[in-house]
Formats: sequence, structure tokens, C-alpha cells
Amino acid sequence: MRYEAFHQRSIDDPEGFWAEQARAIDWHTPPQKILDYRDPPFRRWFSGGTTNLCHNAVDRHLDARGEQLALVAISSETGVTREISYRELFDEVNVFASMLKSLDVGRGDRVVIYMPNMAEAVFAMLACARIGAVHSVVFGGFASHNLALRIDDARPKLLICADAGMRGGKVIAYKPLVDAACTEAQHPPPHVLMVSRGLDPDASRVEGRDVDYDALRAAHAGARVEVEWLESNEPSYLLYTSGTTGKPKGVQRDVGGYAVALALSMWSIYDVRAGQVMFSTSDVGWAVGHSYNVYGPLIVGATSILYEGLPTNPDPGVWWSICEKYGVRTMFSSPTGIRVLKKQDAAWLKKHDLSQLQWLFLAGEPLDEPTAHWITDGIGKTIIDNYWQTETGWPVLSLMPGLDMKPVKFGSPGLPAPGYRLRVIDDVSGADVGAGEKGVLVIEPPLPPGCLTTVWGDDARFMQSYFSHFKELLYSSLDWAIRDEDGYTFILGRTDDVINVAGHRLGTREIEESCSTHPSVAEAAVIGVHDALKGQVPVVFATLREGDAAAAAEGMRARVVEQLGAVARPARVYVVGALPKTRSGKLLRRSLQALAEQRDPGDLSTLDDPGALDEVRRALERGADSGG
Repeated sequence: MRYEAFHQRSIDDPEGFWAEQARAIDWHTPPQKILDYRDPPFRRWFSGGTTNLCHNAVDRHLDARGEQLALVAISSETGVTREISYRELFDEVNVFASMLKSLDVGRGDRVVIYMPNMAEAVFAMLACARIGAVHSVVFGGFASHNLALRIDDARPKLLICADAGMRGGKVIAYKPLVDAACTEAQHPPPHVLMVSRGLDPDASRVEGRDVDYDALRAAHAGARVEVEWLESNEPSYLLYTSGTTGKPKGVQRDVGGYAVALALSMWSIYDVRAGQVMFSTSDVGWAVGHSYNVYGPLIVGATSILYEGLPTNPDPGVWWSICEKYGVRTMFSSPTGIRVLKKQDAAWLKKHDLSQLQWLFLAGEPLDEPTAHWITDGIGKTIIDNYWQTETGWPVLSLMPGLDMKPVKFGSPGLPAPGYRLRVIDDVSGADVGAGEKGVLVIEPPLPPGCLTTVWGDDARFMQSYFSHFKELLYSSLDWAIRDEDGYTFILGRTDDVINVAGHRLGTREIEESCSTHPSVAEAAVIGVHDALKGQVPVVFATLREGDAAAAAEGMRARVVEQLGAVARPARVYVVGALPKTRSGKLLRRSLQALAEQRDPGDLSTLDDPGALDEVRRALERGADSGG
């Protein structure tokens, strides 16, 4: 079927369209009503239907593919690889579910999971789903204060953690962070289940609270736990947004709608079906990790690769060696990950047989054209940008090679995914803007299956955060966008990343894109810094692949003036050895702005490399246009 007809049907006849898609999963009780939209913008998909994510991800595949690999957990940090079949996954999840029940965890109870990319994290998620508990995975290594905030919001019956994680060969002790969070929290869990990896032999134990995973697992060996059939709209999990201010928002996902959306996306967008292999480099603590490391591939009977480690360890070809060994069909990573490889010898891209790899999807941040061209030329595969948010749970914009592959337009994540009614509107008037004009990307409700149903415990915050920005009831993405005459959307950056230079509104993303076109530039981050005359001026922090700092700085300015006009010319350019990022690869632009304005950089608990911040401080001391 052609994309246009497929998408149009999802808009014109959503109930008929999603009724057909719902056949892709198992229902214990068929849905009684496909869409209940009596209380806009709240909606209920597949009302009355009962199903279970764990059953759909594990149990239903046992007869047809019990011996097929379901999960391959690879750690280049510990040197351990675990290959787990669907039958072995079934066994592990049942034992884990029995352990949870012995700790008084049941339907509707919350469980916080604080672990790195390891097999037990997947077992824990699926075990929660099996018994109807609501899991909340918190990115491993998150600061204790941030963990405490999430504990108090979710009020879990249990916290599951690893003794430690590893990053770049360095052990990161988790247990002290868990202990500190439980001390700080007003509603700490009655039990902490600790999985020891042997990385922190001195990890403490709190008597009466802490439970040893290995001992409890041995006590429940061979256990079988019946699936808890959940109404489609019951919560499946909470995933907290990583905002830097205020109380974190618990994005609440349902059960049935999420399963149906993922099943559709796996074949139509990612072109992965039963028996094939998908490799997502995300962490289980992020939205991509939930959808495309765990639930999506398993729901369709594919093999999922779970990777713990850096893209450069033991060498910059490690990702491609995994693709070769396991016959990966579709890979999913981030532009940041590719820009890390861009600093390495491009010969690493050619050292492995990638004949089975069909697609490389990139998401999490806008994909700049120079990086897209570099990786396209390097591996000779089609690179597909796709755009979505923690809140949506699956792509909003993408190309759909499993259905009808459209031409790639570098700089654009493509066309609306099924079920999404997208508009680009003026941020003041709310009127639709024309082709090529800048506006805010919005979604007309009802949101399709898979998207958040509310903010955990706070419907008012759900409304205020997402539906209060315009007179018309619309979901605001809070992203600037342009749509061209062919319907392709280009994301320009957050609406709160706007620089107002002498009355001219400039998106930082647009300036970063221009700077990155300079051949010496590996990566650029642009911020707005206070200026007494102009209000704000753009300031650039950049890492170089090669060349002289002063020449590169002047070259970047010239590119910006040429492409965006003199008003966008960077006031200062700082060349640094590394840019400060979170462990998930997001640039800490607000911290950069604070340092440039001599303010406190704020919470740096998610910082991947503390040395990067020192690099920025030294660059500011040296002055603009000079290298380290």
C-alpha cells in the first residue's frame, strides 16, 4: 500500500484503521470500543479489551520460535555476552515474577528499576508487566536526589538495582546512590532488591530492607506465574522526563494502545519482522530503550541486541562488528553516537560485513546534514532520521521503508506516522503557516495509540504542560518546525531554545546546522548569551576534527552569515576538546549558557564526562577563537 493512502485512512477512519492494527497482538478479551473520546483531550484506546505486554512479548512466541534468540545482552565494559532464547527468557521472567510476588508486589504497584543495560533489567521490566505491576526505569547512575524525587512521585513497593555499572572502564557504584535516595525520599520502598555483578564487592546491605537477588532467585527456581490480564488502558509503566527544573513529570503509558502502536511501527517504520534482528544502542532508562530495546522487537518475535558500552570500545568498529556477527537488519542510534564515530578514522566503517544491514535510524536530537552525509557515505546504507518524544513513545515523523519507502531529504525526519494529525502553526495567532514558513509543530487530538495517557497522578499538569499553549485544544511539541511543499517536516529546535537578537528570533538549531557545515567542525552547540545592547547574542562552542581554531572560528562565522544572514553571526566562538553531555548524549546547553554568563551551571548529575565542563571553563578563560 502507498504511504499516502495508509496515513490518510488512519486519519479519516481511526477506529477502522486501529481495529485492523489491533489484530497484530493477542487479546484475552477483545476490545469493546476502539476509541473512547468523550473527555478531550483524554482518550481511551481499545476499551474493555484485556491483554498483557509480557504475554505478547514472550509467551505467544514459545511454540513457533522458542529456541530463537530473543535477547543478546552484550557488555564491552565487562566483556560478557549473554545469548537468551525466547524459552530461556520465559523461564527467567517467570522466576523474576515469582520473586516480585514474594516481595508483596502486585497489580498496580509501582517498581523502580535502577540498572544499566543488562539482561536482568529486561527480566525485571517484563516480570512487572507479567503481574500487572507498573515499572519505572530510572537511568542508571542518575544522582541520588533525582532518584529520590522519582521515588516520592511513584511511591514504589520495591526498588531493583545493580550494585554498579561501568562507563569507559570506570566502575560507577549504584548502591550508595540508592541508599542516599532512600534516606532522602519521604516515601522510600520497603524493599531494595540488589543484583550483584561483582563490580562493587563492598556494596552495603541494609538489614531488613535489602534483598539479595541471587539468593531469592535460587529460592524461586523453576517457578511459573500466570499472566495478569489488564484492561487496555491500565498503566503499564512510568517514564520520567529529564527536565532540569521542578518536579519531574511521570509520563504514563497504557498497555493495549502501546502494544498495538509498537507492533505497527516495527514492520511499517523499522522494517523488522519475526526472526529478524534489531540493534538499538539506547539505554533501557530512555524511551527508545523501552520501545525498541525491549517491547517492540519482542512483540513481533524479533531478536533484540542490548549493548552496554561506548561506541569506541574496544575499537570504533564495535557496533559494526555486532551487526556483522548477528546479522542485524535495522539499527537505531543517535546523531551524537555517530558524531562520536565521526572523530575516528572512517576506515572503521569498512572493516565489517554489513550486507544484512538495511537501515540505520537516528533519533533523539536533530540530525545535521554533514553527519548524515558522512555516515551515509561511510557505510553505504540508507540513513533515516525520525522524530519523536518520550511522551509519544514511538515516532511522530519518519519514513516508512517497511510500507512504502519515500526519498530521504537530509535535514528532515520525514512524514507523519500513522494516526498523527500534524500541523505547523504560528506561535502567536495559532493559524497554520504556509509551506516553508516557521511555526510550532502541534498534534491534533486525539493522540494515537502509544502516546502518553496522562502525567502520573496529575491530570491538571498533563493539560497544562501539553494542551494549554493555544486557544485551540492542541498538543504542543514545543518544537519549531518548517514543512515543505512535499509535506516533509524539518525540526528547527525547541521553542524554549530561541535566541532573541535585537528583535530577531533565531533558533539555536539553525545556527548549529550552519556551523557544522564547516569541514573542520565535528560538533557545535549554540546558546544565547545576555547582551546589554541586543538582548541576546549567539555564542558557539565547537569541537574540531582538524585545523586551526582561529581559522575554524572565522569559517563558522562566515558560514552562518552566508546561510542565515548577518543577524545570526556568532558573537563568540569557543573551540573545546569536548562538549558537556548527559550519558544519553544530550548537550547541556543550559549549563553552557550559565557558565558563559558566570552563573551556577546547575544540576550536573547526568554529566557523562566532568572533564568536558573543565574544558569549557578553560576556553572561557582563554577567550574566543582560540584552541586548547
